[in-house]
Amino acid sequence: MSVIKQIMAESKRRVDVDEFLQKELAKAGYGGVEITKTPLGTRITIYAVRPGLVIGRGGEGIRVLSRVLEEKFKLFNPQIAVAEVQVPELNPQIMASKIASALERGVHFRRACYWALNSIMNAGALGAEIIVSGKLTTERARYEKFKAGYLPKVGDPVLKHVKKAVVYTQLKPGLFGVKVTIVPPTYKSPDQFEIKEAEPITETKPTEETSTQPTEESKPSEGEG
Repeated sequence: MSVIKQIMAESKRRVDVDEFLQKELAKAGYGGVEITKTPLGTRITIYAVRPGLVIGRGGEGIRVLSRVLEEKFKLFNPQIAVAEVQVPELNPQIMASKIASALERGVHFRRACYWALNSIMNAGALGAEIIVSGKLTTERARYEKFKAGYLPKVGDPVLKHVKKAVVYTQLKPGLFGVKVTIVPPTYKSPDQFEIKEAEPITETKPTEETSTQPTEESKPSEGEG
């Protein structure tokens, strides 16, 4: 297999794992997964609002997930760790799932999106954007955006720090998509910098050295003695 095909296959497998965990751990408040390959196996970190529901009684949930990930998704020796999401409102996966759940219960999409947007900003986010697509009000599919705060679009810091997630839900009119983008409070833009005042420079005058050796005048003459 070529390198390009191998990378594409690995990316598809990560997406498949994420979608599987999203369905299996919906009640636990699934907030995303990190997959890292190591020489000893595959390290998998699952983020959830309620880690206890992921772990299960006596660790049974972890054992079942490990077996499924190894057999179904061909992950070598999966080692699963579960981390609690401290601030769910700053996790785009969780907020997108909440919006999708509200749509499934019949809540109007604008009401659900404005509620989620306010919750995100009240949690301290610098900015957020929610995009809902599907047959919102008519038979034709379209999308609507809901934005607040500062939202950078391009650049390396955006790729590293701005968080995004997409969740799909099947409703009676058709398939709906919910995309949530969050700029966390820790994000620092490259054009934001701080100018510090220069510290005052104190000049130190050189000290004059006093020689203890006799000068030419005080040296004894050769005839003395």
